Amino acid sequence: MAWKNPFYDAAKAHHTPEGFRNLETDLRQEGDLRRWQKEHKAQGLPFPPAGGYDQFIAQWWQPADLSGDNDAIWWLGHACLMLRINQRYTLIDPALSQRASPLRFYGPQRKTPAALRIDDLPALDAVLISHNHYDHLDLPTIRRILRRFPDVQFIVPLGLKSWFTRLGARHVVQLDWWQKTQQHTMTVHAVPARHWSMRTLKDRNRSLWCGWVIRTESLNFWFTGDSGYSENLLEIPRRLGPFNLAALPVGAYAPKWFMQGQHMDPSQAVSLHQALGCPLSIPIHWGVFDLADESLDTPPQELAQAMQVAELDPQRFQAWKIGARHELNNSGQD
Repeated sequence: MAWKNPFYDAAKAHHTPEGFRNLETDLRQEGDLRRWQKEHKAQGLPFPPAGGYDQFIAQWWQPADLSGDNDAIWWLGHACLMLRINQRYTLIDPALSQRASPLRFYGPQRKTPAALRIDDLPALDAVLISHNHYDHLDLPTIRRILRRFPDVQFIVPLGLKSWFTRLGARHVVQLDWWQKTQQHTMTVHAVPARHWSMRTLKDRNRSLWCGWVIRTESLNFWFTGDSGYSENLLEIPRRLGPFNLAALPVGAYAPKWFMQGQHMDPSQAVSLHQALGCPLSIPIHWGVFDLADESLDTPPQELAQAMQVAELDPQRFQAWKIGARHELNNSGQD
């Protein structure tokens, strides 16, 4: 019997009887994946960063410093972020293992160390997962979280709750686009993204993908998750903005003919940053895994160039070191 989407709502354009879809036209054609893989291999891409991986780590990595008790945000590499608000800790897309893969011996391997261990955390109240790809939903990390913090709250897109409950998670909320939930002083909204989901050969787009908007009394933060650029994304600030903090993806975009429907490039991220009114923006989805054709050190270079071309304040959207933190305050995260 063919699988049917148990959440299907014919009134919602991103729902289908077989799963979920983007609002935008799929840009990929049959055979594109094989074409990219062939070109990627033939050209020996991606090249190592200039100076090699050791120099890249020396320049772009530091261990996360959890000292103090002020509200803060940390970028922990790739798409992983951590918030501390009122002494409550929230992790977003924690992928802290050695590989972004279902296999321990094959698949994209970390090029930079994890900036913290789950055992380093004094507490953990919530975990947000944007979608089920292995570089965002990491089974070993989730298992470590559940062993140390069995009462943690997971907030996930539609279709992922059962994955967590099978692991023994006690508290799981799953949301559709534009739905919200309350987590202590945070209101968490699931918002659209232009992406896709798949964890096995048989479950493509059976679970939803999303970004997150986190709102508190002083913070309005948009985490885009994985997303290609789309004018449809501007509906999010129209409904839930203005934002004083954003996390925008800048990596895994090359070649653009193949990646543009699922990952935005630095120039597109700068356009989105500008459309948001130039809040403090954190570039994410780079610095850890070689997932596409660009080198690991290319995204921060192209981001800086795009900000210069746009004549924008570079301090509002510039590369962070993995493990770096920014203290949050009541003055628009200046």
